[in-house]
Amino acid sequence: MDQPQQPSDVDADADLLAGVRAGDERACARFVRRYGGRMLATATRLLGDPALAEDCVQEAFLSAFRAIDRFEGRADVATWLHRITVNAGLMKLCGRARASEQPIDDLLPAFDDNGCRVEPAWHTPKSADDLVAEKEIRDLVLAKIHELPENYRIVLLLRDIEDLSTQEAATLLELTENTVKVRLHRARAALKKLLEPVWREAGP
Repeated sequence: MDQPQQPSDVDADADLLAGVRAGDERACARFVRRYGGRMLATATRLLGDPALAEDCVQEAFLSAFRAIDRFEGRADVATWLHRITVNAGLMKLCGRARASEQPIDDLLPAFDDNGCRVEPAWHTPKSADDLVAEKEIRDLVLAKIHELPENYRIVLLLRDIEDLSTQEAATLLELTENTVKVRLHRARAALKKLLEPVWREAGP
């Protein structure tokens, strides 16, 4: 999630946007350098493929440059570009998700007729904050997210990683809010199961 901009950043962005709107090539290049890294990180999280992510960022910048005159500054530039990048990524993902609708049931925890988990219970050996703070664990978590079926993975990424609201995710995906909630619940449950070995290995 992007941090709030400081006044100096806002002023710098205003000058930079003015240059971009005027067609100044150096301003355009500075604009790409300033925001390209963050946009590439977002695209990589969504797509899981560096080459696709680079294509996504190029398309996102083209969209941003075409829409620059309509940007009214109601959100900061980073937030605006983040949403454009997410949209560009979804354009690549949604067709693939529809073409490969996969069930998630095999990844969900199993329960017996009495409602008890078939798998042994487990406990996180460290706090969630400790685990998230470790880069290797974060990378593993993202890798496990990419093992989820595409239509569930997209919802999880939008809600839990890109920090969109249920309504925003539903609008982008052209789904009902209830469908987003159901997919998110199932995706979280499946991810938790996939991460059980990671939690155990991360223990003391």
